[in-house]
Amino acid sequence: MSISVLVADDHQVVRLGLKNILEGTGVVVSAEATSGEEVLQKVAAEKPDVVLMDVRMPNGDGLHVLGRLKLDYPDLPVILFSSYDNPTYIARAVALGAAAYVLKHDSRERLLETIQLAVRGESAWTREELRRVTGALATPRVVSDVEVPLTQRESEVLRQLANGLTNKEIALALGISYETVKEHVQHILRKIGVSDRTQAAVWAVRKGLV
Repeated sequence: MSISVLVADDHQVVRLGLKNILEGTGVVVSAEATSGEEVLQKVAAEKPDVVLMDVRMPNGDGLHVLGRLKLDYPDLPVILFSSYDNPTYIARAVALGAAAYVLKHDSRERLLETIQLAVRGESAWTREELRRVTGALATPRVVSDVEVPLTQRESEVLRQLANGLTNKEIALALGISYETVKEHVQHILRKIGVSDRTQAAVWAVRKGLV
């Protein structure tokens, strides 16, 4: 019995490449999407066995869409597929209930095994991936239950940080200086009681800020 997969990526060459890679494997690309909103529409219409989704897409990034999918379809396995080996992305993916996080340069065998494991409901996370984000996921929950007086600007910076943006990218997005962003990040980490950006991203997920 074949496995139906919804492939979501805004680059046509990636979607075509995945079709070629999966041809003859028993995994069939049954639907495609190029944006976050289209993913939600196609999942409702096509009901795939698994979703393979890019992290950065227009009209709803993959991590945001992941959160919405897990609310509406808690049993649907969603695999994040990205060029970015970013611990913040990986930590958010784990926290939001992704079945796995596969890099675009990973092997065909790794991709196939991940899809098969995810559809069977088995863990597809590698030990190395979980080791990298263990500290972030172990962030004390008591902190997330306390109201933290972040300023509006700090909240904006935290949202951008949780989306995986660098300080330079945050500065460009918000129209402020790089040094100002650095200062805001330091204040945020101190206020919410975490030691790094990855833990801050997980805290933001738990607070529903992203």
